[in-house]
Amino acid sequence: MDQISIIFAFIHTWQKEVQTTMKTMTCKQLGGPCDLAHSGDDANVIIKAQDKHLRDAVKSGDTAHEEAAKAMKGRWKNPFAGMGWYNQVKKDFAALPNNK
Repeated sequence: MDQISIIFAFIHTWQKEVQTTMKTMTCKQLGGPCDLAHSGDDANVIIKAQDKHLRDAVKSGDTAHEEAAKAMKGRWKNPFAGMGWYNQVKKDFAALPNNK
């Protein structure tokens, strides 16, 4: 195998691995009001995406997301109190099938 073939084989293998480890959770699954999908290879990536989504939604005037944004903000301010939610999200994420 020449070097180019090796590189392409590596990239192909890496892309397949990334695709099979990605999972998706919706805003609603994370306590929000909508079905916006967040995808990531780790629960923390999904949680950060949800936090940004909630902040952006409220900033744009979406009142439906205010309650969930307030709850998320409370978890960031009081991390020990939010551990139950965080651990549940990690457990739910782990139980999800990988994206295809």
